[in-house]
Amino acid sequence: MPDAVDGLYLVRFVSVVPTKRPSTSTPGLIGPLHVLCSYPSNLSAKIEQMYRYIDLASPRAWRTVTVVLCFLIAAATLFKLQRHFSITGHAHPSSFHRADPVDWSRFAYTQYATNTAYLCNSVMLFETLHRLDSKPDRLMMYPDSFSVDAQGPSRESRLLRKARDEYGVKLVPIKVQSRVSGDVTWAESYTKLLAFNQTQYERVLSLDSDATILQSMDELFLLPPCPIALPRAYWLNPEDHTLSSQLMLIEPSAFEFSRIMVAISSAGPSDYDMEIINNLYKHSALILPHRPYTLLTGDFRAKSHAAYLGNELEVWDMDNVLKKAKYLHFSDWPVPKPWLAGSASTSAVVQEQQPTCVFNEATGQNDDCRARDLWLGFYADFAARRKDVCGSDLSVA
Repeated sequence: MPDAVDGLYLVRFVSVVPTKRPSTSTPGLIGPLHVLCSYPSNLSAKIEQMYRYIDLASPRAWRTVTVVLCFLIAAATLFKLQRHFSITGHAHPSSFHRADPVDWSRFAYTQYATNTAYLCNSVMLFETLHRLDSKPDRLMMYPDSFSVDAQGPSRESRLLRKARDEYGVKLVPIKVQSRVSGDVTWAESYTKLLAFNQTQYERVLSLDSDATILQSMDELFLLPPCPIALPRAYWLNPEDHTLSSQLMLIEPSAFEFSRIMVAISSAGPSDYDMEIINNLYKHSALILPHRPYTLLTGDFRAKSHAAYLGNELEVWDMDNVLKKAKYLHFSDWPVPKPWLAGSASTSAVVQEQQPTCVFNEATGQNDDCRARDLWLGFYADFAARRKDVCGSDLSVA
């Protein structure tokens, strides 16, 4: 019987050394040769026949026979392997072949809106995702007081229909989650946490709408399982390890949503969505790198970039940073949000707060204005897209 090890077979030779030198006038016979293997029987017969009729008195002949024998055994081994794999397939297929095609319908980018201005912002983000050919679904949570009636003349109806019909957005009416507060925008920010209740999806990516998507972020949906993944607010005190809620990868579930609702009901007067997320997940969330998933427009006005770079040694290369960034958030206090940048007073603030030109080693002058040009370009691009997507009645004045 053959010896088998993991599908490969051993060959055993018995009495391969002659007990006495054969005569040079007669074919050499080295004694019995037993090739014990599972190869075709004619191979063993041919090998033994070769030994019977080859004169092994010469060392050269002995070496020749040995080489030929090794070649035949190797060929037989390859023959067996080929037969084995042709029947069973690859013994250890690569992970590429094992990977199943991604079912992107299990995932969704989510937006929420509590008023017309933010509804326009959300539709702008969906337009970008559509243009980037992003694969997951797109989900819009909107106030149930907004009508989607085909005959509805309101701006809200028009924008919702545009999102649904042109960008493939799934519309979900919701009750706006609010509380008494001096700032209506923050008071209604709890509404974004309804993303935890979208259990028709395995994962949703919640994005603040006062931003520009620069690149697709589809890859985030394929991260290892966790209730929530998000970057840190790198612009705040690094010792506090504060989480940023402007981008959250969420696994919706009844359990997590119940925790969210309890936290909302017991929130303090200064606790909003970001505080609730930090209270619940600060020590358990999967941390996403803010490079490249979060970049503030304010970084282009900053004098120091250690907070973004994570150290004091790396050189700030704004062009490279922008090239790699995937999500640009408008955060430029005291500069207003970009859809409010049309008034004379706002224009004065923009003029005062815009990045200054810096020293240019090539010219010896303070004429390196790349940061200013990029920063102003962010606002100009937002204004142009807002007019194209939402119409002139919602454009930046």
